[in-house]
Amino acid sequence: MKPTLAILGGTGKEGKGLAYRWAQAGYTVYIGSRKAEKAQNAAADVRARLGDENAPVHGLLNPQAAERAEIVVITVPFSAHRPTLDAVRDAVQGKIVVDVTVPLVPPKVTKAQMPPAGSAAQEAQEILGPDVAVVDAFQNISHELLWDGGEIDCDVLITGKGKKNRQIVIQLVQDAGLRAWDAGPIENSAVIEGLTSVLIYLNKTYGSTHAGIRITGLGELGHRAIG
Repeated sequence: MKPTLAILGGTGKEGKGLAYRWAQAGYTVYIGSRKAEKAQNAAADVRARLGDENAPVHGLLNPQAAERAEIVVITVPFSAHRPTLDAVRDAVQGKIVVDVTVPLVPPKVTKAQMPPAGSAAQEAQEILGPDVAVVDAFQNISHELLWDGGEIDCDVLITGKGKKNRQIVIQLVQDAGLRAWDAGPIENSAVIEGLTSVLIYLNKTYGSTHAGIRITGLGELGHRAIG
């Protein structure tokens, strides 16, 4: 049985791209938003993209989506990070929270600017408390590539609380059609989140939107779980 997923802030481009890929892989997905109508419209967009009006993609308010899901994914802008986590703190106790948030501070998004906690993931862990396992993932992936549904020439680095939890998220990444790597404890998330500003800079400098990262020298090990 696949775990049920909630994507909070799932009405944005990144959230809808992940919802599309996971629904395509057979997951039940709850798209969360501060506004129910906005969440329902996003869910309808994903079902239309799938070509299946009966696909298990549903729109709810953030707390309701978090309550129903076994794994909760945060895809909000950094300005909404703390308010979103505060609103669902009770609903996510005992669960894995996958944090996709990057601490970008407009207008200087090509400059890495980390929060006092060290990273968005570490901030989330502080807010949610020790009974929640925060795992960082998907910071370095173009939302356009997720929504297009094709093969993505980019790896995903996974950091966070506990190897077992990171392995669960690695499976989610693989089911979304990408290669994933266990990149260690939550303290390493600062490096991965900071890379996003580097990739934005590269995109702007070289006229692209699809810059990503690849891990070399390890063959195809990223396609399997590490014991």
